[in-house]
Amino acid sequence: MDQDLPEETEDSQKFENKETDQDVDYSNINLRKIDLSDVDDFMEWLTDEKVSKFCSWNPYPSRESAINYLTTRVLPHPWHKAICIKNKPIGTISVSPFSGQEKCRAEIGYVIGSKYWGKGIATKAVKIVISTIFLEWTTLERLEALVDVDNIGSQRVMEKAGFTKEGVLRKFCLMKGKPRDMVMYSFIVSDDPKVYARGNPIKHVEASSKPN
Repeated sequence: MDQDLPEETEDSQKFENKETDQDVDYSNINLRKIDLSDVDDFMEWLTDEKVSKFCSWNPYPSRESAINYLTTRVLPHPWHKAICIKNKPIGTISVSPFSGQEKCRAEIGYVIGSKYWGKGIATKAVKIVISTIFLEWTTLERLEALVDVDNIGSQRVMEKAGFTKEGVLRKFCLMKGKPRDMVMYSFIVSDDPKVYARGNPIKHVEASSKPN
């Protein structure tokens, strides 16, 4: 299970930023391939306890541990993109495919630096993924997300992006050693007529390998 949905309060949280909202167009984000040279940008959220609160990982203690994380987990991943503003990574978003008889579904997860919360970025990134992943992976029928029951911010993100809340899975997994209730969200290919047509893909992101 890829649990990378940190607390993302899109409506109410306000964070200090050196740049004002007038200086940055937060709606103008793009997704791109992650490179090892992005490690210093990654450190902004990998060391942040606010970001890791609802994630499966604890804050990374050093640059070396972050490099190891990128090398062993991020770069080999079949679909893991940097969320960027002006080509600067401010978070990541991933789609993890299932295999065998479950290859019709995949799990989405994201993480965003806390100073960029409340800007609509997570919702925008998820919508970009929806518009492309079903076209890139033609066997994919269902995109799902598991969100901690207490992570109200990420639940709002899923709902704003068009996901359907299916229910609560009680004591579904251990998160940092504690059993947690998780909310299951899903988006199926027929939820968006444009995607359902499986026409020409929208060129938001680079093409990536299909799951086995």
